[in-house]
Amino acid sequence: MILKNKSAVITGCNRGIGKSILEVFSSNGANIFACVRKIDREIENFTNKLSDQNKNKIMLVEIDFLNSESIKNCCEKINKYQIPIDILVNNAGIVHNSLFQMTKISDVKKIFEINFFAQTSFTQSILKLMMRNQKGSIIYISSTSALDNPIGRNAYSASKAALISQALTLSREIGRKNIRVNVIAPGLTNTKMATENTKKEIIEQVISSQSLNKIAEPADIANAALFLSSDLSSHITGQVLKVDGGM
Repeated sequence: MILKNKSAVITGCNRGIGKSILEVFSSNGANIFACVRKIDREIENFTNKLSDQNKNKIMLVEIDFLNSESIKNCCEKINKYQIPIDILVNNAGIVHNSLFQMTKISDVKKIFEINFFAQTSFTQSILKLMMRNQKGSIIYISSTSALDNPIGRNAYSASKAALISQALTLSREIGRKNIRVNVIAPGLTNTKMATENTKKEIIEQVISSQSLNKIAEPADIANAALFLSSDLSSHITGQVLKVDGGM
């Protein structure tokens, strides 16, 4: 249990990569603030079962990244617990497919609001709690799209590239506080969001071009987050880790 006695804040826990990170962190002993857009019976049952199984605490907190008041309320609820925060995983995000000339400015603004601006605000608030400890690890979940720039994902790639830039700058600013900041850039991952927004022929093309000849599972990304959150990576900061099977 390499995260025993540590407390983590994870966004986007209701499905896909975020849900897998929640599961992996819980099984490794962390107490978790699981941030979801809507608390429903399914996520309640899942987290209760996980908590009972691993003998840790999982606190569900609602957050809507399109609502600044919701972000503020989420941070206030986390703060009220008066629990030192050791880990922040910025996982929440949306994807968008559209050629540059066909992309509405309103869509670009929405993508950046969720994938960048809201996460900036959220991180600033959680970082205040982490600074009290003078230690910790922040992980941004970006995408290989930010580095490889596939056709049709201009706005999405740009928003994820902005996250990388922010993370690397932040790592320099708070390194002296013993807080590390790193980025995970997943390649194509077997999540509902990815498979619903990627054509079958593109998926097949990605698989055939990879060294490992398979797309990632959410657990592959979660295990990378586990490493970067733990003391095993205590001298690693300001890095972008591609988890893409050798694209």
